[in-house]
Amino acid sequence: MHPRFRDRFASLALTQVVFSQSKNRWRVGTFTVGLAVSLLSIVLPLTAQAQNPASSAPAQLTTLLTQMDAATNARNLNTVLDLHGSNFSSTDGLNRQNLQQSLSSVWKRYPKLSYQTELKSWKNEGNGIVADTVTRITGTFREGDREYNLDSTLESRQRIENQKVVRQEITNERSQITSGSNPPTLKINLPNQVKRGQEFSFDAIVQEPLGDDLLLGSALEETIKPDGYLNATTINLEPLNSGGIFKVGKAPANSEQHWLSAVVVRHDGITMVTQRLRIVGN
Repeated sequence: MHPRFRDRFASLALTQVVFSQSKNRWRVGTFTVGLAVSLLSIVLPLTAQAQNPASSAPAQLTTLLTQMDAATNARNLNTVLDLHGSNFSSTDGLNRQNLQQSLSSVWKRYPKLSYQTELKSWKNEGNGIVADTVTRITGTFREGDREYNLDSTLESRQRIENQKVVRQEITNERSQITSGSNPPTLKINLPNQVKRGQEFSFDAIVQEPLGDDLLLGSALEETIKPDGYLNATTINLEPLNSGGIFKVGKAPANSEQHWLSAVVVRHDGITMVTQRLRIVGN
């Protein structure tokens, strides 16, 4: 976060020869994937399973569920947009106008995604309804000649008025992308939220024994904002000799939300994990 991470542990054991041979520029759609997940949470905010919250929901809410589910499964962009209020907004800076371009791009790039959303709770609030959901998104996509697997979970809250979504907030988010025959298993240590100016640790620990494997990896952060959503991110990989990535960051003085990502590569697989970090007031 402004400034960037600093290492908690220095990586000094690998020689410069190994470094120069192994360092690659790795083009990965880290934040494009984050966008896909976030947008699918927006357009599928309430596709609920038949559980108690859904069965007790009012007609305004259940009608929206049915319409949104049909439109998103059909990739019917116009209908999806019609189900969002003219003044729709999200805490990520999305509005109805830039939602159209973003969704079109996401559906083109990720055509093989499936999703399952559970309605956790709902309540009447003023002239609208506030609903909390948990959405899991899975699927595959290709970048060049390589296939990737996506597994993402989001928790979100949305406000519905007159059978339209008018406001959305993603409260928690974790996405994992893997590729290869044996991608590394990563344990991520990161708080869900920190206070402004607070230091925090961001660790991505490889769970398997290293053996003779050479690991490459990197960590990065990005402010969540609309103009950065559709840009793939180039990541510089560096040799890892400590069994993972260990970083310390400092939250900015504002309340912007951020994506934090860790990428670990070895000869038989790739794993990338992205989590949302919320910055809250003192």
